[in-house]
Amino acid sequence: MRKLLLLTTAIAFTAGASAPAFAEYNSRMIRVSNGINQDHPVGNGIKAMQSCLDEKTGGKLKMTAFWGGALGGDLQATQALRSGVQEAVVTSSSPLVGLIPALGVFDLPFLFSNTKEVDAVLDGEFGDMMNKKLEEQGLVNLAYWENGFRNLSNSKRAVDKWEDFSGLKVRVMQNNIFLDTFQNLGANATPMAFGEVFSALETNAIDAQENPYVTIDTSKFYEVQKFVTETNHAYTPFLFLFSKPIFDSYTPEEQTALRECAIVGRDEERKVIRALNQKSLDKIKEAGLKVNVLSAEEQARIREKSAVVYEKHKAEIGADIVDGIQAKLKEVRAQ
Repeated sequence: MRKLLLLTTAIAFTAGASAPAFAEYNSRMIRVSNGINQDHPVGNGIKAMQSCLDEKTGGKLKMTAFWGGALGGDLQATQALRSGVQEAVVTSSSPLVGLIPALGVFDLPFLFSNTKEVDAVLDGEFGDMMNKKLEEQGLVNLAYWENGFRNLSNSKRAVDKWEDFSGLKVRVMQNNIFLDTFQNLGANATPMAFGEVFSALETNAIDAQENPYVTIDTSKFYEVQKFVTETNHAYTPFLFLFSKPIFDSYTPEEQTALRECAIVGRDEERKVIRALNQKSLDKIKEAGLKVNVLSAEEQARIREKSAVVYEKHKAEIGADIVDGIQAKLKEVRAQ
């Protein structure tokens, strides 16, 4: 009988030791606000992140995603995070520039040339520096996800060099950096609401617009355009922001799980959105548009041409931010 008791105790101890230790996790419901729809690649990222959390926490940390701005716009949601009344938001950097001017660095023209540069900069020391600035504003950035590169379409001519922008009437967002960028290249930059773009292109009220390939595809801009140039003139990240007041109330184990699983979600979201961009580009080509890619040499020329835009906005963004990202990119390109 004693042997049987000892054996039973040993088995129970072994099973307990090998099972995941979930005691350090509390049951928490995490609301995640999004401005996009669930069928966007962010949805794939959320799903992968939740699967990771389920595995690490035994299902104790549960996310509920609210899509299409159901909890308000990105800026409103971000303010709710800072106040500690909402847990998380996945937001583009651009809407938050008024709140955190340093994020304007991502609107600077021809900053990144490709996704290799993006990943090296955002997932490294520069991304960590930006995260510290976000924490000073009551926000914890768990990971940089992807919104993507913007490219140019137009109805006039192929754009192979910066001189080809001259005279093109280009619709841009109501963003001073974007306005200055295209005006500096000789284009007629025209701010316009997104919903008006298709009809303006169709009636030749404007010649051109700039958006990621997926947007050019889903908005059917290819039906009223003849040329597409892969300019990669602006890259906008998504940030997975968490309320710092709430995050600080979580256990160290919960914080670690959220950070690690946000990276799992990031990797899945980037993979899906990059594949989707390629599919959209293939569809644009099949529609008969002439597609070209700016050469590395021409990107370098345009980057030099755009230096005045950097200088104009450097003070408001922060000299340390602008200089820091340029130094890191120079290092990456030299590798």
